[in-house]
Amino acid sequence: MAGKRENESLFPEFEETELPEMERAARQNGGADPPASAPLAERMRPQTLDQFIGQSHILGPGRLLRRLIEEGRLPSVIFWGPPGSGKTTLASIIAHRADSEFVPFSAVTSGIKEIRQVMQDAARLRSVQRRRTVLFIDEIHRFNRAQQDAFLPYVENGTIILVGATTENPSFEINSALLSRVKVFVLNQLNEDDIVAILRESLSDERRGLKLLRPQIEEEVLRHLARHTGGDARTALNTLELAVSSASTDEAGMRHVALEDLSEALQRVSALYDKTGEQHYNLISAFIKSIRNSDADATLYWLARMIEAGEDPLFIARRIVHHASEDIGLADPQALVIATAAAQATQLIGLPEARLALAEAAVYLARAPKSNRVYRAYEAAAADARATQAEPVPLHLRNAPTGLMKGLGYGRDYQYAHDFPGAVTEMTCLPEQLQSRKYYKEDRQEGVSRSAEEQEK
Repeated sequence: MAGKRENESLFPEFEETELPEMERAARQNGGADPPASAPLAERMRPQTLDQFIGQSHILGPGRLLRRLIEEGRLPSVIFWGPPGSGKTTLASIIAHRADSEFVPFSAVTSGIKEIRQVMQDAARLRSVQRRRTVLFIDEIHRFNRAQQDAFLPYVENGTIILVGATTENPSFEINSALLSRVKVFVLNQLNEDDIVAILRESLSDERRGLKLLRPQIEEEVLRHLARHTGGDARTALNTLELAVSSASTDEAGMRHVALEDLSEALQRVSALYDKTGEQHYNLISAFIKSIRNSDADATLYWLARMIEAGEDPLFIARRIVHHASEDIGLADPQALVIATAAAQATQLIGLPEARLALAEAAVYLARAPKSNRVYRAYEAAAADARATQAEPVPLHLRNAPTGLMKGLGYGRDYQYAHDFPGAVTEMTCLPEQLQSRKYYKEDRQEGVSRSAEEQEK
């Protein structure tokens, strides 16, 4: 651009006002403590690996990610994990250890124009100062394919170290070209002990934490908070800060945080659930496989998880109807009747009343005898049907409403089953090349309900 120097944006010799906004904010912070007005989760963000709590499967002694960070030679990576598991924190630690410029970038507010500007800045920084840029992209799954492609050449030639964070499965949300150039590390949901340890640290930290407020909180109250924040350290810390700051002070200046104070701050925990995300598919998968495994308790638990998280009850009802046929079939034909009735009831009355109809059907399916013979028979027949689309219908099975069609042999030699003993004939009904096929193999237990079987025992 006219009037501007070529390499002006990422370098310290230029005025701060000429720096991109995100980088200026990052540089002004400079690794120092966040301001006291920042939320507790931001103030307590670990700055070193030794301060980091959790994720020992990738950050424990000798683990690959820890070695790469400590040696300052990390490649481009994507951190995949639930909210509050440490993705952003790891990105900032990486930038510090790699002695690189750290540029935070949001997929929610940025487009192709912003991507190109940051890439140009990173290229100039590497050319002039021989420093690389750690580009941290929060919610990278929100970028479309074209936007993701814009990073490819810069990741390929090492101009940037791309650190992406996502709560969604990268296999589905990141294009294959970019995915092949990065290493994916999976972060687990923090467990109760991890969250409690993080909360304790904030209570004992005088400089960044809550110690100056002189909080008094029992272990069980801390564990209650840990259990009700879904493994999300950010939510747990910010909820604790609200509970402590709103607690009453006694004559000695101590703030006693009771379970009631915490419950008021916590209100209703938002379940870790996205109706279009991976958790949606994980929960319905667990529900169906519990039915298939005849585990009524697990079936009820996964059903409740979905309903309490706000899943569409009709989606659940459709899956129940489907699996009445796939997993039970003719082993208990009543299962489909009950499943269909539950789906109709759900559509008629909705939640919260429909949850009992869904639970009734789900438990019935879990306890019913299982057979997938109809499912397997159909899949085998469908495979042959796709392979023999041009196979003609045998003449004797064709209808012959006109004289011309009768003259061509339509319906000739057709045998009317009811004219034969047992209403069964020797007539073949499959195309000639498929006459040896046996798709359905009858199960002796089909048509016998669980209650009848139990009575026989």
